[in-house]
Order: sequence, then C-alpha cells, then structure tokens
Amino acid sequence: MKRGLAVDGGNSKTDLALVAADGEVLGFARGPASSPHNVGIEGTVEVVSGLIEEALGEPATGRVADVAELLMAGVDFPAEEDELRDAVRGRGWAEEIFVGNDTFAVLRAGTERGWGVAVVCGAGINCVGVAPDGRHARFPALGPTTGDWGGGFDVGLAATSAAARSEDGRGPHSSLERLVPAHFGVESPSRLAEEIHRGAIQMRRLEELPPVVFSAAADDVVAAQIVDRLASEVVALSRVALERLELTNEPVELLLGGGLLQAGDGRLLQSIEAGMREVGPAIEVHRSVSPPIVGAALLALDALGAPSDAFARARVEIESAARGAEGIPVG
Repeated sequence: MKRGLAVDGGNSKTDLALVAADGEVLGFARGPASSPHNVGIEGTVEVVSGLIEEALGEPATGRVADVAELLMAGVDFPAEEDELRDAVRGRGWAEEIFVGNDTFAVLRAGTERGWGVAVVCGAGINCVGVAPDGRHARFPALGPTTGDWGGGFDVGLAATSAAARSEDGRGPHSSLERLVPAHFGVESPSRLAEEIHRGAIQMRRLEELPPVVFSAAADDVVAAQIVDRLASEVVALSRVALERLELTNEPVELLLGGGLLQAGDGRLLQSIEAGMREVGPAIEVHRSVSPPIVGAALLALDALGAPSDAFARARVEIESAARGAEGIPVG
C-alpha cells in the first residue's frame, strides 16, 4: 500500500507522520525546530532524518514513502522551496516531494474544502489564500522589511515599550508597567531594559509576553490597543488574500493558527470577526482545532489519491498521536 510522509516544521518544534493510503498512521514523532530560516537546509534535513528514524524505529535510509509533504516555517520563496526539495530528494525518502510554507498545513487541517484563507501567528505572522481553482495568494513574511507586524516578539516588544513609556511618563499609564517586568522577576521597566541591554535577559524572551498582554487587555486600554492592532493585521492580510483571489463575496473560511492566535482571548477573536464582516458578509472565522501536521498528512493523502474514508481516519489517529506527544491523556 502506498504511503505518505508528512512534516510540519516550525520555529519551536517539528511534527512528522508516516501515513498509509487508507489513513492508518504508521509512525509519528515530534522533535526540535526545523525551519530552514533558523537551522539551515542541512539542519532541516537532519531533523527530519532523525524523526523518520524515531517514527519507524530504524535508520532513515532509502525509500520510506511514495509522497513526501514538507510544510515548513521560513520557506517563503520558490528558490527556498527548490533548495529544500533538492536536499530531500538527495536522501531518496520519496518519489514525489512537495515543499511549501507551513500556512498550507494550517489551512488544510482546518477545512475539508481544501481552499480558503489561513493566518498563522506564532513567532512571526504569515498568511496564505487558496482559491477553489487552485490559485494561491501569498506574502513574503520576512518581518519589518516586508511590512509585517504581529508575531509574538512584536506583541512582546510593544508591551515592553508601553511599560517603559508608562513608567517615565511619555505614554499613558498602564498596568503593563507592573506586569511586564514582573514576568521576568525584576521590579521595574527601567531595570528590565538594563537587564536586556546587559544580556542578563535575552531579547528573544519578549516572545513570552503575549499571554500577559491578552490577560491585561480586559481592563487596560493600552494592552487592549496592542490586541486590537494584532487583530487589524490579521484582517489586513486576510482581506488582501481574498481580494487577490476575488473571493470577498464567497462563503470562505478563515482559519487562525499558530500559538499566538490559539492563545488569544475573546477580544482578539471578536475583533478579527468584526473586521472580517466589513470585508465580506459570508466569511467564517474560526481557530484551527487540528494541529498543522494533520493538514500536512491530508495533503499527502490528496497527492496519493486516497479514498474519502482515509482522511477521517488519518485526522483522528494523528490528533491522538499529537496529544500523546504533548502529554495529554489519550482515549
């Protein structure tokens, strides 16, 4: 029976599943980050190799699947797709190899239609749109150089800045003045700034702050403004994708994925829904319930021409495996 290899490679972790054409999950493994942007092409291939070995219980040598679907954070341009595809082809793991951005995994995991719009917001923010006829709308998503705002670091930096301005009087008073430094175990925004400047606290740890902002937003105007800005960025990306695909008047699903949008409070979701109602009357907004690795596996089954009942089986079995990897009781 034909088999598909599915990989969801992110900035914090990587999930891999080997699935048969009837939907049976033959192996599942979770490992470290594998985004080529962070670990390089060879680093990505080595992470995937290790996960194949873990999933199968044997070295990842030779053919393990007929189709491989690798959906990776940080793969944003055709040249990057080609480079990773060539590196994977050199390992001989599959006859057909598909490489794309991880936003495609979120979209396929969240809808049975196979088309719509997905926004992923984790360390950074990205969006993809797929029309019923297969046309795509994508964004480079390279951060500030391509006009992006809205990842975990951006939200954390906005909160840290607001805390500093509250303390010294340049900005409005905010509970973030107390909550942000407290998260890092220091007494004030100015002391936090000093600790970051001296390297005692790593700048990247600002990515930890979005939950603090979401919690404060219910009673703090400044925190609420940061949440509303994040919502407006999600709406702007989605709107442009829908306009490019001429789908603003169609019954389209907007899937929200990534740790930031999954953790966001009711205010964030309500603001996104309100913004999307102005874009199109039939747009449905919801968080993607299934993990992205489900979408990668379903795309592999699409490529294999799997029977319809295989998709439901794969979804159930991969979701169970993913919960197990997170330490959540299964069954």
